[in-house]
Parts: sequence; C-alpha cells; structure tokens
Amino acid sequence: MAVSQIKKFLEELGGQATIIDLLVCAVGLFLLFIWLIRTSLGKKALDNAPVRLNFMPPIWALIPFFLWVTTVYLLFFIKQRFFTQLSDLQNAVTENLILCIAVIPAIVTALMIAKISFVGGLKGLGLNLKTIGRDIASAFLNLFTVMPVVLAAIILTTIAGKLIIGDKFKIPQHEELKEIIEFSQWQLRALIIFTAIVLVPFVEELIFRGMIQTMLRNYLKPWPAIFISSFIFVIFHANPEHWLALFALAACLGYSYEKSGSLLRPIFVHAMFNGMSVLAALFQ
Repeated sequence: MAVSQIKKFLEELGGQATIIDLLVCAVGLFLLFIWLIRTSLGKKALDNAPVRLNFMPPIWALIPFFLWVTTVYLLFFIKQRFFTQLSDLQNAVTENLILCIAVIPAIVTALMIAKISFVGGLKGLGLNLKTIGRDIASAFLNLFTVMPVVLAAIILTTIAGKLIIGDKFKIPQHEELKEIIEFSQWQLRALIIFTAIVLVPFVEELIFRGMIQTMLRNYLKPWPAIFISSFIFVIFHANPEHWLALFALAACLGYSYEKSGSLLRPIFVHAMFNGMSVLAALFQ
C-alpha cells in the first residue's frame, strides 16, 4: 500500500495514528512476535516472576486510591464553589495545580503503608534506585512491544464508533493535551508536562500496580491480578473511548512490574507513553 493510501486510511479512522506510529509499531510487532514465541503465547512469561513478600491487609491497598479520589473531588468542589470567575487560562492552571496537590496525601500514605507492610520496605515494593538503568532500557522495549496492540485498540475503537455512532465519531483527545495545544504560555505547558510525565505515572503506578495489583497478587496468579488491576485502572479514566487502548497499556504496565519486581519499570513505561503523547500534541 502506498504511503498516500496509508495516510488516507488513517484519516478515515479519525486521524488517530501517523506514519511514524506505524514505523514504531513495525519494531513493536517484531518484538511482540519474539516474546510470544519465547513464552508460548505469553503462558510462560511470568513463570519465574519475583514474589513481593508483604503483610498488607486488602483494605490498606485501597486507602491511597480512595484518599486520592476524595481529595480531588474535594478540591474541585472548593474551586467550583468559591472560584467561579476564572478565565480559561486561570481555570486550566488551577485544575492542573489541583491535580498536583491532590496526589500528595495519596503518595505519602501509600509509601508509609509500603514501608511498614512490605518485607524490605520500599525496596520490597520495587522502589530501588540501583535498578534505574536496567529499568529504563527494559521500559523502552516494553513500550515498543505494546504499541502495536495500543494502535490496534485505537483502530478497533474508531471502527466500532463509526459503525455505532456514524462517520462523525472521533476518539476525544485527553483534556490536558487539549490545553497544551490551546494555550501557548510556557508556565502552563511546563506544569502540564510535569504532571503528565512525572507526577501521574508515579502516583498511578504506585497505587494501581504497587498497591492494588500487589494486593490481588497475594491471592491470585500473575495474569489474573494484572487483568483485574488493569480493569480498575481503565474504569478510573473518564473517557470510555480510551478504555480499550488503556487496557492494553495497563496490561503491559502490570506485566513489566510482575516480570521485574521493580515498580520503576512500569513508571518509566507510563512516563514514556505520556511523553510521546505530549510531543505528538505539541508538534501536530
């Protein structure tokens, strides 16, 4: 198929992918093929997954999550109640600051729980600075491998949306990505980039993989724990149009955590994925 035909096909699907995406996916397909062959279609991929010994009651794993959600809703309620005359720019800055502030109680609580309930404390959770180099390298491979699946999920969602809703269907862009395109002020863009690439990957992996997936792993085998935590992760995100692609990404994040025992690895995968999305928004 000629390049022009590929571009036309992508445009008909809602413009959700580019030629560069396809080149990345070509590498990813090769890596995915090798992984499927070596692990008997993934069945043996986690046979030697490291065990994260802990004495964490199930309810403890959920405390940081509910604390995070409660703090977000409380701060947004205060904003809507007392700050009603904000400009669009001020509103965007305020909402992103709320997202930054709201994660603090959840992060502190999760780290405290991990420190007292995991054998080895934070290292037992998977936060070991000595593994950073290895985790970054493996994160690149994990991200490349999952990209074809994510793109396939986006295409399937777009096709299904067009069949159900009509030709006008398009997967909505994430709110922060809309803002980074709409507003050119470097202060707001820096805040959004920090939130998307640093803060969100850390807090979401800490809660969904470090806390919830580990709690599930205490009672289940690796893959069921990964899929259930991925489902919870997906439901937490507002746009149903994103769910299928996010589930593929979340499964990769969960796998990378179980395979390595390092929480830094899914954090890096998540940060790289968000970084790619931000770059695509900035240079589209």
